[in-house]
Amino acid sequence: MALTSRARRWSRLALPALSTAGFYALYYLVARAQFAVSIEPAAVPFDYLLQLAVAYLLFAWSRRLWVFVLLQGLLMAVLYVGNAAKMAFFGGPILPDDLYALRSLLLILEGWHFFAVAAPLAAMGALLLFNFTLRRWSGYVATAVALLFVLVLRYQPQAILEPLDRHFGHSVWDQRSNYLQRGATLYSLQEGARYFAHTDGAPDRDLVRHTLEQRLDGSHPVAETAFLPRNVHILLLESFWDPGRLRKAGYDADPMAPGFRDLWQQSGHSQALSPVFGGYTANAEFEILCGFPVTQDAVKFERQLSNEVPCLPRLLAQRGYRTLASHPNVPAFWNRLNVYRRIGFQTYWSKKDFARDDMNREFLADASLYRQVLEKIEPFLGQGPPVFNYILTYFGHWNYPLSASRPPRVASTSPVPEVGDYANTLYWQSRELWAFLEILRARDPEALILVLGDHLPFLGNHFAGYVDSGVLAARRSDFDAEQFRFSFSTPMVLIDGRQGPLRTGMRPMYEIPALLLQRLRFPDPSLFDYTRPPPGLRVRPLPGLNLLLDEAGGVELCRDPPFSGTCQVAADWLRQVRILDQDLFIGEQFARARFDQ
Repeated sequence: MALTSRARRWSRLALPALSTAGFYALYYLVARAQFAVSIEPAAVPFDYLLQLAVAYLLFAWSRRLWVFVLLQGLLMAVLYVGNAAKMAFFGGPILPDDLYALRSLLLILEGWHFFAVAAPLAAMGALLLFNFTLRRWSGYVATAVALLFVLVLRYQPQAILEPLDRHFGHSVWDQRSNYLQRGATLYSLQEGARYFAHTDGAPDRDLVRHTLEQRLDGSHPVAETAFLPRNVHILLLESFWDPGRLRKAGYDADPMAPGFRDLWQQSGHSQALSPVFGGYTANAEFEILCGFPVTQDAVKFERQLSNEVPCLPRLLAQRGYRTLASHPNVPAFWNRLNVYRRIGFQTYWSKKDFARDDMNREFLADASLYRQVLEKIEPFLGQGPPVFNYILTYFGHWNYPLSASRPPRVASTSPVPEVGDYANTLYWQSRELWAFLEILRARDPEALILVLGDHLPFLGNHFAGYVDSGVLAARRSDFDAEQFRFSFSTPMVLIDGRQGPLRTGMRPMYEIPALLLQRLRFPDPSLFDYTRPPPGLRVRPLPGLNLLLDEAGGVELCRDPPFSGTCQVAADWLRQVRILDQDLFIGEQFARARFDQ
């Protein structure tokens, strides 16, 4: 009897090791077969041991074995399959900042999509509470170990991060390789420690003053003529791009509206360099409205914009403009409700303010959005104070649904379904845009009108639609300088009243506010003076690297030191810009003194 009891106890203790091994093998195969993501074999032993430690913590808190196995299976699925899915979609694994994005994701999902994401999360929480117990001494030991780990992670993260970085290495710009070389558990531990170790803090007065005096020119170019207030319209379109650049898409017709293509050609095919690919639209918004570059793989609106800041809407409001923002999504998504107010929008029309009278599944059609916005601003046009009218569209979002009134018009021979689906979305998106531009230009002929895309569209796992046409590699780590430029370039047209489209060339999005103020002959200093690029260069910061464009159209990629001369200039410039960014958006705003006067 004693032997049987002992055997049962040992078999019970062996369960976490067996279940961890089984789930590890299962999810490894799912990630490889479904998403073409394979952890390097050398990473498996240490990653497995870390996951085994997590398993024994859960086991120590568990009353019922079957609940423990189910909970562990869900947790490991999120870690191993979830990371693989995100890499397939966006090129990189889950980062700590994605926890902020989860709330926004749940806000927009509907129907089975919502339950597919919410149900596993709810199940994990419910199972943990249902199965939790401290009736055995092992539960108290597990609690003590967990609390000690949390305290070290929060208050002494370098004690975890430094030995892991020293042993396993780290690449800022190549998170995919970091993940493949470590495995999900080790990667999550290492990046979690990095999150707490490198959380941006507010710089002190001396550092800000030294930054301003050291290198950055905070002067403001003097306008040769008086301020020219007139209406400004910005149309930022979801996933708006030219699929004609896909050489092997095999389209039987040009997806882009002829009228808009002609307008874009008049601008010299000007382009904006976005800070993001395939998502995180709020980062493109931040640059367009606030004139500072986004340098981290996180949504700037979520936790890095807590101050009231004189961004473009506030500067124009101080000059008497009505500042209006329109986006037919839930107002809390990406924290827009708070951020739009902090940067100076007086009015924000969101989902509840628009009639859902023309839908492509859950997305309001652009034609309806444009019509309703025009109805709202019509009383302001041509009379009273000028208008700053900012429109962010929703139609064009993955997975590119169409309504019965918008049937497919373009066929594609590409083996990637999204290539054809996106072309048909762009077909309607560009035509509805062109129809609105004709109305807007006739109604407001002197206005500044800016049209641009927020980022490139998602075209299949691992950039499949782009890879098929030979314009991108399957992994970001294999991108060359030209491919990085390609992957962040969206169409941009700036219409300067009756002068028509301007040839603005290729510009990072954070340069746009200064460009608009220049066309308005804005006389006052502003925070955009702090981000003027180094002479002769345009710098597109990306997480962990810089993309440089010179005046001759050349492109240089700056990854890891030692840097070339121009890369070092860009790195020094970006370091100073980031200090001022932290001061202005989350700090004490010492740098405001130069332009508030």
